[in-house]
Amino acid sequence: MKKNPTKQKVIDAASSLFFQKGFHGTSVRDIAEKASVNVSLISYYFKGKQGLLEYAVTNYYEEYLKTLEETIEETDSLTPLKKLNALIFTIIHYKQRNHQLTCFIQRELSLDSVFVREMAVTYLAKENHYIRHTFLDAIGGQVKGDTRHYLLMQLKGMLITPYILHSEWKEQVIGDYSHQIFVKKYVNTIQQWINFITEKGISAEKNMSNIITDEKTWRIGE
Repeated sequence: MKKNPTKQKVIDAASSLFFQKGFHGTSVRDIAEKASVNVSLISYYFKGKQGLLEYAVTNYYEEYLKTLEETIEETDSLTPLKKLNALIFTIIHYKQRNHQLTCFIQRELSLDSVFVREMAVTYLAKENHYIRHTFLDAIGGQVKGDTRHYLLMQLKGMLITPYILHSEWKEQVIGDYSHQIFVKKYVNTIQQWINFITEKGISAEKNMSNIITDEKTWRIGE
């Protein structure tokens, strides 16, 4: 379906302002001025600021999940590790391409609201399923037990860290070209980590076991 350019211009303006000033700090008039449209146009398209937020986030996640599904389907014939690497690239590329809205959404996800809970049920569970399934397939039986869960949490953390701590990355990302460089370098860093844990799976599990044993010993001695 062809996108409405005026509607998209409003969404882009809102994404930028929500990122800079927060949802409550942004007025409909602010959005209209930045998008160079009449205030009434926002009411016509979105029924107000809340409707605009819901539309923008829903559109973001539906396109995001569609992109993940396409990547999984297109890489079906590849090895599990290559499929995981491709999925990671797709995730970071999409989030970086929609950088401001991604950062805003990650900030909102830290708040407990009805809207956030609805997003979690509708979209985040499906995203988690794709990441978990692809990751566990890639590491196979090389890592077992609770270590698999801890490593999965680390991966998911790396996938969102640039958009939670975005102020620490802002000097590295200026303009479209630097966004591309960032994606390449950051994805490579995650892939190096994956290569390490798949190659050192047995050692990682042994080290985790030692840490747990040491903690139990420490607690007994308290």
